[in-house]
Amino acid sequence: MSEHEPGWRPMTPAVATAGSDDTPTEQALYEVRRKIYPRSVTGAFARWRVWMVLATQAIFYGLPWFEWNGRQAVLFDLGARKFYLFGLVLWPQDVIYLTVLLVLSALGLFLFTAVAGRLFCGYACPQTVYTEIFMWIERHIEGDRFARIRLDGERWSLRKLRLKLAKHSAWVVIALWTGFTFVGFFTPIRHLGMETWTLSLGPWQTFWMLFYAFATWGNAGFLREQVCLYMCPYARFQSVMVDPDTYVVTYDTQRGEPRGSRSRSADFAAQGLGSCVDCSICVQVCPTGIDIRQGLQYECIGCGACIDACDQVMDKMRYPQGLIRYTSERAMHDRLTPKEARRHLLRPRVLIYAGIMLVLITGFIVALTMRQPLKVDVIRDRGALAREVDGGKIENVYRLQLMNASEQPVRVTITAEGLPQLEVQGGRGESTTLELAPAANRLLPIRVRRPADDLTAGSHKIRFVIQADSGSDSLVLREPSSFIVPR
Repeated sequence: MSEHEPGWRPMTPAVATAGSDDTPTEQALYEVRRKIYPRSVTGAFARWRVWMVLATQAIFYGLPWFEWNGRQAVLFDLGARKFYLFGLVLWPQDVIYLTVLLVLSALGLFLFTAVAGRLFCGYACPQTVYTEIFMWIERHIEGDRFARIRLDGERWSLRKLRLKLAKHSAWVVIALWTGFTFVGFFTPIRHLGMETWTLSLGPWQTFWMLFYAFATWGNAGFLREQVCLYMCPYARFQSVMVDPDTYVVTYDTQRGEPRGSRSRSADFAAQGLGSCVDCSICVQVCPTGIDIRQGLQYECIGCGACIDACDQVMDKMRYPQGLIRYTSERAMHDRLTPKEARRHLLRPRVLIYAGIMLVLITGFIVALTMRQPLKVDVIRDRGALAREVDGGKIENVYRLQLMNASEQPVRVTITAEGLPQLEVQGGRGESTTLELAPAANRLLPIRVRRPADDLTAGSHKIRFVIQADSGSDSLVLREPSSFIVPR
């Protein structure tokens, strides 16, 4: 990054010398982490963050307890290799649907970033959400910014130990409940609750519950902004998705500079000052500890806390709000009105992202609408080759994998066509007419026989005809295979 780019800040490494002044002996290449104590703030953006935390956690914690057709509505059953999404049952063969959902999520992230910067980071990212929750608990127990700074600077005492234990106890409870809920998306949560209560959890369930709880406690309680700055790749490549028309948190340099303190009754324009009173409250409320007045920086998560704080200061000084505001770089430099700035939102990259998403969503809905409720895979039994049996008949053995992808029982009848006089029998005395339970699968051995009088040796094409009836709906599938006549 050059010194002319927005957000450029000079590096000032610490240098220690010994002997002569021009003989450096040690240079710190990395700054030791400085703990950030964000100050609480109220305002429109703070209210949005509260509502987003409540909404996302209501979905996360509540969704596993929601039932659909007598089962958990959202369940990724890895053991049974089935994914339940409300009325949709996905099998490993349906991985294309999950792929499309992931692609749509990525395109949605690109679209939101192109329009309004890091909205996801500031309001819906799990790291941001749980950091907010943990900071609420911290403020309630230890106090606001200056109280926490004083507490950390004090010697250890009974009071300090009591406050720290109370805070971490609350953190651990939330982290364990979060880990329990996370595992509940992969194991039926009611069954998981009973196993947890009776201390009969399996080793993998116990591992992932504790691992996710530990990750939540460590990331939201200690690492916090370090995850956003160094561990998350999104902060690094977001710059390629924004342009001068992207809405971001921006400091109005033309209006605010030169900054300086003054009394509320003073004529700051006559003193040659801008609107910024240099109170640094915008820095104190920032969860990543940056100074937005230095320009757009990759550390900014777009939460808008500095906007709320600055607007409160402007109100106290009886200045117009908006010294720090959510707008585009072009609108700030060209002094565009909000209406004029919004006209630049519909630009080529936004239209391309939206167009691709619309095509994928349409295709996804059409594919789900036309999705067949029964899936069939035909596999030749390699352990039983074609052979001649009693009665001068040739017998081939197959295995049919039947999968009911619906929430209704299905009655299945299996026949074969392609050659005359084909006889279909179930292996081990099983019938070729059977009933599949909802969201069930079954591996059915099938024997196909035919007289060998007029058949030449080699491979002959046949088709298995599978008729499925589920109440008023009927479906006929034809799966190709081959009938082998030995030489």
